[in-house]
Amino acid sequence: MPGTSATSAVTRSTLSRQIADALRDEVLAGRLQPGQEFTVKQIAEQYGVSATPVREALVDLCAQGLLDSDQHRGFRVHEFSVADYRDMVEARMLVADGIFRRYAGRDRVALPEPDPGIGVVLVSIRRRGEAAVRAARAGDLDVLIGYDIRYWRELGRLVARNDHIAEFLHRLRVQSWAFSVPRLRAERELGGRLWAGHVELVDAVTRGDAEAAAGVVRGYNAHCLAWADRLEGRAPRTG
Repeated sequence: MPGTSATSAVTRSTLSRQIADALRDEVLAGRLQPGQEFTVKQIAEQYGVSATPVREALVDLCAQGLLDSDQHRGFRVHEFSVADYRDMVEARMLVADGIFRRYAGRDRVALPEPDPGIGVVLVSIRRRGEAAVRAARAGDLDVLIGYDIRYWRELGRLVARNDHIAEFLHRLRVQSWAFSVPRLRAERELGGRLWAGHVELVDAVTRGDAEAAAGVVRGYNAHCLAWADRLEGRAPRTG
């Protein structure tokens, strides 16, 4: 039987994850703004918990690249630049190219068949994709972010077939949303301007069409880079 100290450690770990998830959601919703500072004591008082799980949660968010730690001033929300965002997109492109290169010369995406659970997973991913598309077309960021993050995390695990790669891509996705949210909320009209190729992509994967899936992902990354160009006032890309 585990001792009291072991049980306490598990409870603290669970609480730490809950706090980290809640603060991450605050960043992604734009309620914690880039550059905003706070201390362990402030967060502990806000959630009515002790300092230890809060400190663990904040250190975890620093490791995820969402927060910066200052020994004398506490923590602050990381400020991503447009250059950082471009690097995220480039990293995503390189990894995606590597994943789809694995299927070069094959007729289909090699999903781990005949696992009977794959069909259920794809149906679930498609439903998240459909919800993400509706939110994107309506310009509803609050709904879009949650569905988009879970959609890409599940699809990444399925296609990459490598948890390390999937988690790396997930981290990039969270960081890219942390960069994007404050800027997107400053725009007047988002309906029809947000990427909405989720269903097209999962359908290509379901068919096993690696070439079509790779094309959708390339189009998505081009969409992201074009937005970065607009943020910097650059001329539209050609070719």
